[in-house]
Amino acid sequence: MQVQIQALLAGRATEGEGAREARRGGEAEVAKPQIFDGTATRVAGFITACKLYIRMKMREEPVEGQVQWILSYVQRGTADVWKKNVMEELEAGEVEYEMAEEFLMSLKKEFSGGEEESAKVAELRKLEQGGKTMEEFVQEFKRAARRSGYEGRPLVEEFKREMNGGIRRKLIEAENQLVSIEQWYKKATALNRNWRESRREEERLREKKEMGGGQKQEQKMIMS
Repeated sequence: MQVQIQALLAGRATEGEGAREARRGGEAEVAKPQIFDGTATRVAGFITACKLYIRMKMREEPVEGQVQWILSYVQRGTADVWKKNVMEELEAGEVEYEMAEEFLMSLKKEFSGGEEESAKVAELRKLEQGGKTMEEFVQEFKRAARRSGYEGRPLVEEFKREMNGGIRRKLIEAENQLVSIEQWYKKATALNRNWRESRREEERLREKKEMGGGQKQEQKMIMS
């Protein structure tokens, strides 16, 4: 395995960029990941870059080749020791990955140190709907909730706390109680959408009434 990775790195140094892109398939420009040295704050960015490149350029590559390619970017610092252990396990057949994403998850568990999850929890707790539509708020909430570790009832409670009070009260008082977070997303969005449509209709009626009153006043002035 170590020989294969060294050969892969040597090939990258001598092979022309055009030839590499042709071999990877497709002409779209996709940024390669930066070297990962084990720094916890860089785990998420490294994993995202690897996933994107594999999806765009290495989809047909066997999983073993994808894993070796990822390992070629794991260098320096504490990452070197981890890579050496992983290579030994792969060579001994002690571990086997069905897909590259599975390998990347093991990398994340090793180096994230819980910092990403803590940051996501902090981000989640700072949210509030405010003047956003429920559609906008739900998408923002989902992004913050991802990788926060929140799920089930705690996630629902956080969502309830951060939405506007009027919508929350109506949903809590509803005859059919909501359970899952998806139910809360769906019902809250529908309720907020209906409320906005009702407000728009009221605005149209008021404008129409004001316009009608103005026309009558104008007619009176003409008649007089």
